[in-house]
Amino acid sequence: MNVAAVIVEYNPFHNGHLYQLQTIRKTLGVDYIIAVMSGDFMQRGIPAVVDKYERCRMALENGADLVFELPVYFSLGSADYFAKGAVSLIDKLGVVDLLHFGSECGDIAMLTFCAKTLAEETDLYKKQLRIALKEGVSFPTARARAVHAVAARAPQTFPLDTIHTLLSTPNNILGIEYIKALLLRKSTITPVTLSREGGSYHSSALVSGTFASANALRTLLQQTRRHSTAHIQQLQEFVPTSVYHHLLNTSPQSFVFTDDFSQLLYYKLLHELYTEPQFLLDFYDMTPQIANTFYKNLCYFSTISAFTLACKSKNLTYTRISRCLMHILLHMKQEIIDALQACDYCQYARLLGFTKNGQALLKQIKIKASLPIITKPSHALKDFKGLALASWKADLHASTLYQHIKCAPQTAPNELTRELIKHS
Repeated sequence: MNVAAVIVEYNPFHNGHLYQLQTIRKTLGVDYIIAVMSGDFMQRGIPAVVDKYERCRMALENGADLVFELPVYFSLGSADYFAKGAVSLIDKLGVVDLLHFGSECGDIAMLTFCAKTLAEETDLYKKQLRIALKEGVSFPTARARAVHAVAARAPQTFPLDTIHTLLSTPNNILGIEYIKALLLRKSTITPVTLSREGGSYHSSALVSGTFASANALRTLLQQTRRHSTAHIQQLQEFVPTSVYHHLLNTSPQSFVFTDDFSQLLYYKLLHELYTEPQFLLDFYDMTPQIANTFYKNLCYFSTISAFTLACKSKNLTYTRISRCLMHILLHMKQEIIDALQACDYCQYARLLGFTKNGQALLKQIKIKASLPIITKPSHALKDFKGLALASWKADLHASTLYQHIKCAPQTAPNELTRELIKHS
């Protein structure tokens, strides 16, 4: 039995994702593919354009055998927490042999070298990092210089610009964090990378004959909601047929975007301002600088996107602000993520769906896993205690709020009674 895992968002699922799953089957000869997928909120601090159940269905129809949900405390975390949370879940399943991911460079040796350097933090690395930071350069630049200094004394050397690129491009960064997480866990899982093709991670353009970025597809879906469903026909070239039909049959008003949560977040910020003596400081990833920035700009709040732009600065990125705002919206506390880190990250694996082929693997997971597998959400709410319960309630809160926005003005489905997605 040969099992590969992928860590994904599928926001939405597109031909690049299909290519990855097909490549895993063809080149690695695996028997099963497990997808660990973010729920309804993504790593860059945005909501999913379609909910996790539809995205799970898309994954199962196009090559995944099992889909597990990454808990929201990790799906809405920095690259470090995102990777450590997802890798902990995969490792604790007890059946995974390979972790497969896309990267801009496609070079597992270079990614592994960077990951090992960052994981070990040798005296040379720490010294060069301190020197660079004292010169006033940004942390990513300082880190790249420190890694390059270590590389210069290693048998294999890489140019500084190559190191800087590795540590500044989104998929490379995540790949390095995945490998680092595996190294720190002393996991037996082997990392494998695939060179990313087509549009860049941030690209908002659709170019015929290439793989489109998920960001470009979300931009088109947002235009569809604002203007006409005719826009959605442009997606046909860039997503699998089954995904295209899912999106085509979805009401444009059911697509979800960040600014749909604006009024809820504004209420939450006002409530914290007038009721809590330490404005926002107990929230996940919050600092006095960020709290002060939010305080100074709150009187100008109109939408989340406009507020985020107003708060952005040289030392405070758009993505960092976006994540912090989602942490506030979802009432996610620093003490919970600190406790999760101290207790080896994921406390459970929530199954979203499976294929007929995946059923045999699921039986093995239930025997070998070192964490509980959630198949009935209501049972977990009764059975869990302590930290697992706190994390699970955060997932339920996030999904319930998301569904309320997605389904308004109709009643949202009850998260505790949702059935597993099954695909034959």
